[in-house]
Amino acid sequence: MYELVILGFLMRCPYHGYLIAKIINDMIGPFARLSNGRLYPLLAKLEEEGLIMEIPASPPSEVPTEDTADRQHRSYEITAAGRERFHELMLDTTSSPGDYQRLFLFKLGNLHWLEAAERLYLLDHYINFCRTHIFHLANESRDLERKAQISYLMSPEEMDASLRAIHHLQARWQLELESALIWRWTPWGICWPP
Repeated sequence: MYELVILGFLMRCPYHGYLIAKIINDMIGPFARLSNGRLYPLLAKLEEEGLIMEIPASPPSEVPTEDTADRQHRSYEITAAGRERFHELMLDTTSSPGDYQRLFLFKLGNLHWLEAAERLYLLDHYINFCRTHIFHLANESRDLERKAQISYLMSPEEMDASLRAIHHLQARWQLELESALIWRWTPWGICWPP
């Protein structure tokens, strides 16, 4: 996931590692953090693979502190190979199925880098992804109710709590589906300009 995110940022313009970490940490929320110990090896790997390259930093406008001196010298830009890899990752719908909902939201903000047919492919895939979750949860709910009638392993309170949790997830996926349908049928979903 982080490879796509980093390449997506660098598609816009060069960034330095500190800013990449800050944006990613702002994106992933208040309880998760991408440490420098994880980010910089990933940047080094992407550079080694020829997907990004380090560029000379512009002279700092102020005297760097001990904490930021090293970061200001590590700015990166995407290469032609990196652009190809970004495109490949954007169209990938099979990797990271457990994180695909979060990953898709990042892809949504980068649809403008794709051709119209590719945008439609991703949006249609996500619509089906949402529908599959709704269908799965509806089946799970029915199965749970059926099994509860056969066995007495669950109390009525446990059954009620379990069904409420399933229905809550189903409602969340229904909202996600409705949003995806709006994205699919709005002009920017089809012809969002680069």
